[in-house]
Amino acid sequence: MAAQVPREWTGIQQFPVATQNKLHEILGKLKLENASTLTILLMGKGGVGKSSTLNSILGERVATVSAFQSEGLRPMMCSRTRAGFTLNIIDTPGLVEGGYVNEQAIEIIKRFLLNKTIDVLLYVDRLDAYRVDNLDKQVIKAITDTFGKRIWQRRSETLLKCIRMGARIKMQEFEDSPIPVALVENSGRCNTNSDGEKILPSGIAWIPNLVEVVTTVSAKGSKPITVDQKLIEGPNPNERGKFFIPLILAFQYFFIIKGIQRTIKRDIETEKRPAWETWASQKADRF
Repeated sequence: MAAQVPREWTGIQQFPVATQNKLHEILGKLKLENASTLTILLMGKGGVGKSSTLNSILGERVATVSAFQSEGLRPMMCSRTRAGFTLNIIDTPGLVEGGYVNEQAIEIIKRFLLNKTIDVLLYVDRLDAYRVDNLDKQVIKAITDTFGKRIWQRRSETLLKCIRMGARIKMQEFEDSPIPVALVENSGRCNTNSDGEKILPSGIAWIPNLVEVVTTVSAKGSKPITVDQKLIEGPNPNERGKFFIPLILAFQYFFIIKGIQRTIKRDIETEKRPAWETWASQKADRF
């Protein structure tokens, strides 16, 4: 698949001036740290707002959003440039179908990401869901099994607990590298402040805040994840357990082969000699 040519980020001009200034400031800090690109991977269940969040960040309607249209299985990467900086956002299909983790969707996402480098995983979920169930844990586990738990070092307190349990992150690791949370409101009825920026009930302008949280994670010094063939194919089953082969061989030699040898030797020593062999031996002694 040919590499996509990034387009000029014209959608940023659709934001209020205050949001534009804040976004330029945030991206400018990344450039000062010699970062010229930022790649964000959007993942989550279907219908939680991944595509809407993509459209909101870019200020463009690049992904189709419909409550009555099922999500396609093809991921999509949107690349935009601004003042020498490239922002890549990868939208992915929902990871759940029919109440189960969609393994086909995960395989398609993995192969789409081949040879791409992911700086930040943006896991999207709804805060207005009344509970976090076992399916959420299965989705977290599926993402972790695919990309490794380091992907999370990049909703509510119950969802963070679900991520920790699903990704099998130890409490100490979780406390040392807490997973940041950014709230968004993609509804057209979202309130605005005096500058015309979309705000949360707390008064925070959420678009620049989300971008700032993402760039802060990227700038922490944690290494991005490059999706290579080995990551896609998983561990080679032929390599599994090779470390133990010398130990197994040693066990076989000292406890099995040596044991058999001792038993044979003991049987030879204690075995009753036949009469003809005894007679021949006595006859030879007389001569």
